[in-house]
Order: sequence, then structure tokens, then C-alpha cells
Amino acid sequence: MKLDRVEVRDLLLRCIIGINPEERVNPQDVLINLTLFADISRAGHSDDIADAINYKTATKRVIALVEQSKFFLVEKMATEIAHLILSEFDVERIVVRLEKPGALRFARSVGVEIERTRADFDLPPLSAHA
Repeated sequence: MKLDRVEVRDLLLRCIIGINPEERVNPQDVLINLTLFADISRAGHSDDIADAINYKTATKRVIALVEQSKFFLVEKMATEIAHLILSEFDVERIVVRLEKPGALRFARSVGVEIERTRADFDLPPLSAHA
């Protein structure tokens, strides 16, 4: 099956993230990029939001998760974002890029990029949902 991409770029949020004492009390910026891999051909034919991945709803769920989180590691936050999207939306695979702008002196940002599938979280394949 050929998968299409839905992309959310440069979602800038503030949250508690980090291992240092000041990072545990002062919210920091995080920059999130998401690439959702799914078959969106049905929405392309029907022009009906019910057939699409509602990226507004998906983004709101990510915002709620991140803004209320208190993770120590960007790796954990990225993994939780991937799990959220894969478990709540008809997405086969996701790439999450998460950066902390200004976290490292002399660097624009520091971050991670992960790629996960439904199988990584023991979620059933989408074909089983039909």
C-alpha cells in the first residue's frame, strides 16, 4: 500500500522539559515537526473531512500532551507524541522531530528525530479496524 504524508511544521510550544533544576520550574520552548504516513486517497476523492486525518484535532491533542507534560528527556516526549498519534488516528507510521531551541550554547537547537509504526506500540494494523 502506498502511503501519503500529512505534515505539521514548526509547532512551537512551551513546557517543562529537561534534567537540570531550572528546567524543572521554567517552561522552555520546544519545536515540533510531524510527518504522518497514511492512505489519504479516500479524502482526496470524497472531499469529506470524515475521510481525512484531521490534522487540527491531531495538533490539539499534541499541544495538550506537551503543554501539560513534565518529561525529563526529549526522547520520551517524542515517543509519547508518536504513541498518541498512532493510537488515536488512522496513521500507519510517524516521524516526530522535536527540538529545544537554545538548549546548547552556540547551537540554534538540539533535538531528536524518531520514526515509529503502529507495530512499535503493539497497535493493530489499520486494516484490522475495518
